[in-house]
Amino acid sequence: MKTLVVEDDFTSRLFLQTILSPYGECHIAVNGLEAIEAFCRARDEGEPYDLICLDIMMPEMDGQTALQEIRRLEEETGILSSFGAKIIMTTALGDPQNVMASFRALCDGYQVKPIDEAKLLAQLQSLGLIP
Repeated sequence: MKTLVVEDDFTSRLFLQTILSPYGECHIAVNGLEAIEAFCRARDEGEPYDLICLDIMMPEMDGQTALQEIRRLEEETGILSSFGAKIIMTTALGDPQNVMASFRALCDGYQVKPIDEAKLLAQLQSLGLIP
């Protein structure tokens, strides 16, 4: 599994990287703009991300905007969201507006911080990313 963790907080990045690294390559981006750059680079190299963990509140470009842009870029190349990267929002924002906005923008999952490792791994299993 090739993963991109998009998170501006060092502790949250380290936590997710520690959990996800045993399952494969794990890259880091600190804002939505870097996430888009990493997504495009991986896609152009023919090695797209299987999983993107995406925070919402970040500088430069927030996670909601990055989610919409990633799905737009996938669609532009003929990839439906159900066949594209699995995107899990990993955020402190648990309010219904952000949750619904994320799912409308075609995220695959939503985890509210503090992230519960068991719940995250269960979600990855349900998405078919890990055994």
